[in-house]
Amino acid sequence: RCQRWVENCRRADLEDKTPDQLNKHYRLCAKHFETSMICRSVSKTKHLFTASCKIWWLCFFFFFFLKSEDEIRTLKQQKIDEAFEREQATQELNESNEQNTVSEEGGEEQEEEAVPLTLEERENKDYLKSLFEILILMGKQNIPLDGHNVDELPEGIFTSDNFQALLEYRINAGDEVLRKRFEMTAVNLEYCSKTQQKQMLEICENCVREETLREVRDAHFFSIVTDEVVDIAGEEHLPVLVRFVDDSHNLREEFIGFLPYEADPEILAVKFHTTITEKWGLNMEYCRGQAYIVSSGFASKMKIVATRLLEKYPQAVYTLCSSCALNVWLAKSVPVVGVSNAMGTIEEVCCLFNQSPQLLVELDNTISVLFQNNEEKGNELKEICRSQWTGRHDIFEVLVDLMQALVLCLDAVSSDSSIRWNNFIAGRAFVLSSALTDFDFIVTIVILKNVLSFTRAFGKNLQGQTSDVFFAASSLTAVLHSLNEVMENIEVYHEFWFEEATNLAAKLDVQIKLPGKFRRAQQGNLDSEVTSENYYKEILSVPTVEHIIQELKDMFSEQHLKALKCLSLVPSVMGQLKFNTSEEHHADMYKKDLPNPDTLSAELHCWRIKWKHRGKDIELPATIYEALHLPDIKFFPNVYALLKVLCILPVMKVENEKYEIGRKRLKAYLKNTLTEQRSSNLALLNINFDIKHDLDLMVDTYIKLYP
Repeated sequence: RCQRWVENCRRADLEDKTPDQLNKHYRLCAKHFETSMICRSVSKTKHLFTASCKIWWLCFFFFFFLKSEDEIRTLKQQKIDEAFEREQATQELNESNEQNTVSEEGGEEQEEEAVPLTLEERENKDYLKSLFEILILMGKQNIPLDGHNVDELPEGIFTSDNFQALLEYRINAGDEVLRKRFEMTAVNLEYCSKTQQKQMLEICENCVREETLREVRDAHFFSIVTDEVVDIAGEEHLPVLVRFVDDSHNLREEFIGFLPYEADPEILAVKFHTTITEKWGLNMEYCRGQAYIVSSGFASKMKIVATRLLEKYPQAVYTLCSSCALNVWLAKSVPVVGVSNAMGTIEEVCCLFNQSPQLLVELDNTISVLFQNNEEKGNELKEICRSQWTGRHDIFEVLVDLMQALVLCLDAVSSDSSIRWNNFIAGRAFVLSSALTDFDFIVTIVILKNVLSFTRAFGKNLQGQTSDVFFAASSLTAVLHSLNEVMENIEVYHEFWFEEATNLAAKLDVQIKLPGKFRRAQQGNLDSEVTSENYYKEILSVPTVEHIIQELKDMFSEQHLKALKCLSLVPSVMGQLKFNTSEEHHADMYKKDLPNPDTLSAELHCWRIKWKHRGKDIELPATIYEALHLPDIKFFPNVYALLKVLCILPVMKVENEKYEIGRKRLKAYLKNTLTEQRSSNLALLNINFDIKHDLDLMVDTYIKLYP
């Protein structure tokens, strides 16, 4: 083959070399083989190598053939003519510039040199830089701007807020710029107004965010994820995170800011889109996924936001987020008040026990007594109680097993007359014990446990290995079939579920009755003969099953399933399928994202052959992360592009935990900061404390915006 290349290139100086010498010591280069001399016409292609060649796949599917000698001579002459014309045009331009310079001699220079800063301007810049340094420090260290509450101080007493206190400290430490600025200012006056602080904080926030957004734009494709609605200084906000693959082929999930929450979902959808595209400058045409982790009651609104974005950007696939268990997400999205209340109660119970190690010890002792005949089960439940069990796939199975222990423990704490428990814990224990022993709560968790048992394995696979996610996509049909069968026979299923709920209520000595609200509404209605069983069937079982079926269909749309089936590109999945895969049929939706879509089929064939005929000591990459870090991945440009797009889908978990720090830092900030002291500006600085910041850019931006 090397000898054939030499002949086609007409390299007379290499004609005496043997093929073996050519192969070992020579390579083709642009100097001796210009791209303009290549003919890519399909009609002229010939196969230049034999099937017996062991490394034929390395040549991919590009075969180049030289044009005729007459064509080459014509091309060379054209190049010479073009070069001569360019040189002539350059000379004429230079002569014209010289004439213009001579004619304007003595006049002003065309380009003015940068005007040096005056002493006052330089001092002002240094002063602003000091202020920005203090604000960035406060953000990184999570120090609130305000200090003491005015209400806490006696009348007539002035005290500095945290920002001014740090200013004064810096002046006392020898900052001459600040000392000169404030040496004549009264000590009981603010050095920097609240308005100016807010303006500067907004600039800090935008500059830090822009560093991340620049990387996102360089990566082209990204996905948007929002977390649960949070309270920031009395206002509800949506935390927004972005997923992308960086230059080092690492999937990252970064926090980029808070979005004020709107009660009207249509207004929220417009503001959400406007903020991302206009304020933050992301092109939603490159968005390939969207996911929303929401608290109970917000799910329906965020679904409208997702629908509006899908209408404008069909490739922004609506998916589950990898950090949220499917069953938890489905339960939170059920539009039944009783379910929302139950989910809130479960979170409060978990939170109370996590706040007090002493309370956990009390629960351990209660579990030991109840499960003394089954120590293995008891130890398993103790271990679960010390984790964030409210995020598990089997949350409702765990809760039903723990119900008796939780109620007995909370009753013991609330009725303890000793000083062992403080008033807060004793009071919360009493309230939560009453909530757990409400029959409405008991029947709700039992029905959720049974309905969501059909999706538990499916959801667990979605958070598993790449191969688990791939095969989960194929099992959705069976899951929906089972749920539809439940819906068709809801009378029978509900009867069993209600019996289980009544047995659990009897164990807890809870009276079986209709909710008080319903009983009060039916007072005076002599015709009303609604039984508890029928009431909960109509108000809970039927709407819950219907909602879960519809939610699964909406979330796992045809596009979403096609994307998940493209995971057969990952070599380990390919191996499990005996290398008999057909990704090209599912990759149609991403054709516009590929660098060479016309060669996709041939490239995928080479990709399969590469792994099918690998060496015995070579393991198949098991994840997209491993595949993206292969040394020769760039030789498969279409596969590389597809893997990057699949990687950013929110349903795919971040393989390397150190690149999922955005969400963890967000949770830490919310946990460690009092609601009234939270600030959306300072939060971004605190969560992204390791992002570089350009003080000069911040100062210049401030001077430009507020001259």
